[in-house]
Amino acid sequence: MPTRRIDTADGRAALAAVDAGTAARPQTAMAVRYLLQLLDEKAPGNSVEVRVPPFGAVQVVQGPRHTRGTPPNVVEMDAATWIVLATGAESWSDAVAAGRVSASGVRADLSDLLPLRP
Repeated sequence: MPTRRIDTADGRAALAAVDAGTAARPQTAMAVRYLLQLLDEKAPGNSVEVRVPPFGAVQVVQGPRHTRGTPPNVVEMDAATWIVLATGAESWSDAVAAGRVSASGVRADLSDLLPLRP
């Protein structure tokens, strides 16, 4: 079953609601998934798993494919952190230093891929 793609207009509307502080949970979920979709388009691959629980996860970045168990390269953060990183409102290094990003593995540094251009 193919993954449902989020339309650009819908994704941008969800991001605008988050930015305005008026987003309900479904809009926050859509904004997170839209930004994960953009990351997947920018850096397709299977060597790094980016997790934003409970809203979504995506495998990105070219390299060795992971197939079983916990991936060796994992990045995990909450929705608010993912949105500010992906939109450029905060830098990768600041979020990591503040402990809001959990990144393990040699390929788990996303600083060269962020911000995205929604």
